[in-house]
Amino acid sequence: MEKQITQQGQLRIALRNCGMLDPENIAESIARDAYQALGKVLKELSPQECINILKQSGLRGRGGAGFPTGLKWEIASKSQSDQKYVVCNADEGDPGAFMDRSILEGDPHSVLEAMAICGYCIGADKGLIYIRAEYPLAIKRLRIAIDQAMEDGLLGKNILGSGFNFEIKLRYGAGAFVCGEETALIHSMEGKRGEPTNKPPFPATSGFMKKPTNVNNVETFANIAPIILKGPDWFSSIGTKNSKGTKVFALAGKINNVGLIEVPMGTSLREIIYEIGGGIKEDKKFKAVQTGGPSGGCLTEKHLDTPIDYENLIEAGSMMGSGGMIVMDENDCMVSVAKFYLDFIVGESCGKCTPCRVGNKRLYEILEKITQGKGVMKDLEKLKNLSYIIKDTALCGLGQTSPNPVLSTLENFYDEYYEHVVEKKCRAGHCKNLFHYVINEELCVGCAACKRCCPVHAITGDKRMPHYIDSNICIRCGECIEKCSFDAISIQLEPKILV
Repeated sequence: MEKQITQQGQLRIALRNCGMLDPENIAESIARDAYQALGKVLKELSPQECINILKQSGLRGRGGAGFPTGLKWEIASKSQSDQKYVVCNADEGDPGAFMDRSILEGDPHSVLEAMAICGYCIGADKGLIYIRAEYPLAIKRLRIAIDQAMEDGLLGKNILGSGFNFEIKLRYGAGAFVCGEETALIHSMEGKRGEPTNKPPFPATSGFMKKPTNVNNVETFANIAPIILKGPDWFSSIGTKNSKGTKVFALAGKINNVGLIEVPMGTSLREIIYEIGGGIKEDKKFKAVQTGGPSGGCLTEKHLDTPIDYENLIEAGSMMGSGGMIVMDENDCMVSVAKFYLDFIVGESCGKCTPCRVGNKRLYEILEKITQGKGVMKDLEKLKNLSYIIKDTALCGLGQTSPNPVLSTLENFYDEYYEHVVEKKCRAGHCKNLFHYVINEELCVGCAACKRCCPVHAITGDKRMPHYIDSNICIRCGECIEKCSFDAISIQLEPKILV
């Protein structure tokens, strides 16, 4: 299978089989080279030779941190123990992200094969897939795939007559975002509270049940077999100098073509948004794109021509993350966007360390104050200082990256923060305390349609006479605007002093 880039600039490696086969029929997977790489490894390569291939390929972890995969396997292989484990991190918790789920639902054997290869390389005979229970179809297909592979001698005892044993079991998560962090994930699998621990020791030396454990996410494993079959030079020829191969992204938000894409590393945001994504909905103006999930940053128009790779995104104030990409247009309020992500982080923090548990709560409260029109200029300095303190002192990657939405929006949209604080104005008309509805007396015919639909009875007026909206009562739900047939109700972005 040669390297083929589609007309849209996509290149499918991790997603190569998704939609191309019946994931519940192992024969169709084998017809598309499933387990060929495993056979090659077991018959032709030593564990170190296989690890060297991955090191030469330049494959880095696709879960967000971008640690070199071959090096990670090598560290685990050199750890001495009577028992080792291979763990697949399928705990995909980013809002708008569904890359891992799609691979598991569409091509489960690619992950099972790669886990077996990893087990051979590091000296493990047991594999665990940690998957959130909210993915019932993925769980069903994984179970079927494991059973079929066991029946065909591709998992279990004496695989392909090589003497190598490897079994895979499932472990279920309850949807805790923090369990995407490998040490918290391991604790959850052990039946403990899903909290991270200080590193070192790293899981490669002391992981599941205190045994050496290699943890990779679904997309990382999905790249393994093609690299073994086609060679490291093929893979390293794709992408950039320090970021090889492709990356799967989940496009969401104000974009015409929503869904999964897979592009070579180094593809620009402009190509992704305007060529593959089809541009902004309703031809509105692009404002920002959030990459890297809740802990990523918001990039702006000036970043559109930035080649996407691990280093470039970090330099721009964001990160790769697992691959979520949410596009925003001119109608989005960036202060509210930062508040939305902080709200998510506050709810998902495990609470173990004070910087994350308390610091992010304080960040959220300041943002809430600003969006309510009660902010002062000192709050902007507090936001910035507190964000850096949290980044420097939080225990795990969740807390260390959680202030990114605040810092990136402060950097790129300071004027919007200034308007909220000084002018008490939200240009996007999103912050309800910073705008109000008014009825144009000349256009209002007194039909009372708005009055009848108002859930809080904020509209008064006699029949066939102009009506009036009491801003002290109005909750800005927008029902009155939808019901008015005469365009008599409009939004005033200038703040109205409420009594």
